[in-house]
Amino acid sequence: MTSRPLRRHRLSRATAALSGRKRGAQPKVVALGGGMGLSASLKALRRITGDLTAVVTVADDGGSSGRLREEFGVLPPGDLRKALAALCGDDEWGQTWARVIQHRFESEGELHAHAVGNLLIVSLWEQLGDHVQALDLVGKLLGAHGRVLPMSAVPLELQALVRGHHPDRPDDIVTVRGQATVALTPGEVQSVHVVPADPPAVPEAVAAVLDADWVVLGPGSWFSSVIPHLLVPELHDALVSTKARKVLSLNLAPQPGETEGFSPQRHLEVLGRHAPKLAMDVVLADEAAVPDRESLADAAKRLGAAVELAPVASPDGVPIHDPELLAAAYDRIFRMHGRIGPWR
Repeated sequence: MTSRPLRRHRLSRATAALSGRKRGAQPKVVALGGGMGLSASLKALRRITGDLTAVVTVADDGGSSGRLREEFGVLPPGDLRKALAALCGDDEWGQTWARVIQHRFESEGELHAHAVGNLLIVSLWEQLGDHVQALDLVGKLLGAHGRVLPMSAVPLELQALVRGHHPDRPDDIVTVRGQATVALTPGEVQSVHVVPADPPAVPEAVAAVLDADWVVLGPGSWFSSVIPHLLVPELHDALVSTKARKVLSLNLAPQPGETEGFSPQRHLEVLGRHAPKLAMDVVLADEAAVPDRESLADAAKRLGAAVELAPVASPDGVPIHDPELLAAAYDRIFRMHGRIGPWR
């Protein structure tokens, strides 16, 4: 199987695609992930569809999120906040609110490093007693171009089996606990799991996956933001059984610590080990980040997927996704590979 480079076309093409589709006839897209990777995907996807749902990991235990989680026993709000900020519009209202909820206090007191959006979300959870209703209300306030849902109704602890965590014992495998620790762990992550082992999925997240035309998984921290979605049984089953087509969006570079030294195809192999029943339709990668296209194509084929290569990285050389280029790549994939949905 050969990979097919996508033509370089920027936001004008993607924006035209959205404006040219009738309201109510746009692809229903669900994006899963967490952190900056999911934010990059959402900034791109909101440019090409008005029917967008983000399903977000809830295992963060560091920083402001970790402090709020420990003090109040709530879901960690940070990744949910980042997703809401990414869905804010490009107009003055949207960008102002995006900056506000991302703002962190600097002080000598207990508010230091807390994000405004985290406090807002937790406040609404306490007022309303409903995760989804509160997030919908924040989205309405921001004018968000999509919906944000947690993947599970309970906060999760991420645990990883790591080989070589201790340099003097390179063959030993130890358990590393906590998302913040796993993300920066020395050694090689062998596998991850979550505690509790059978967490309840948020019903609205499961329903969104089952009703979608397209599901986008990644980019993002592979073990701590992408794979955890596959470890929530109800969400995993929905991803396996949905009639939606599925895109796996790869990172631009390995992540220091968590996936250091990983090739693009290694990312696919790890995903397959954690969810052997899950098939994908398309693997999207930046053409400059794939030194061995044949090996990537072989790994994608084992997942049932074709490889699409596109220039999606920021032109300034920083390893982050350019939202306009990523939007153009997604739009072209949806058009080339789509088989279902009234928007076709």
